[in-house]
Amino acid sequence: MPHQPFSGCIPDDRLYCPRYDMWVQETADGAVLIGATAFGLFLAGEIIAFTSKPQGAEVDCERGMGTVESRKTVQALHAPISFVLLEGNEAAEERPKLVNTEPYGAGWLARARPTRWAAEKPTLVDAATYRQHILKIEPEATFD
Repeated sequence: MPHQPFSGCIPDDRLYCPRYDMWVQETADGAVLIGATAFGLFLAGEIIAFTSKPQGAEVDCERGMGTVESRKTVQALHAPISFVLLEGNEAAEERPKLVNTEPYGAGWLARARPTRWAAEKPTLVDAATYRQHILKIEPEATFD
């Protein structure tokens, strides 16, 4: 089967962690939403299960914030920032297809309170920089 290059959306309204292919979006209440990017999902393959850490868990940057299972593997989701988990996405745990079909909407993975936001926010990149990162890996990628 020939390789199909990545084709997908990288919204401009959030920040990205190229190392773990995760996104972070600030919310009006000072919390953040965290999710997997469409490119990260493209690399992982279809997600068939998602499990979040429990509410109240303190997660350090680059540490596990939950697990995802694809047809290829079970892997830890690495946190793009340090945070206290306010809630995992129960709907995505019950229906992991949401992570695949709506990664920037209903398929978010965590709502959290950042614990080192001022120090860690500069390590994230904007959408244009993340698109360039993808093109280095996948030169034939296209973006919606």
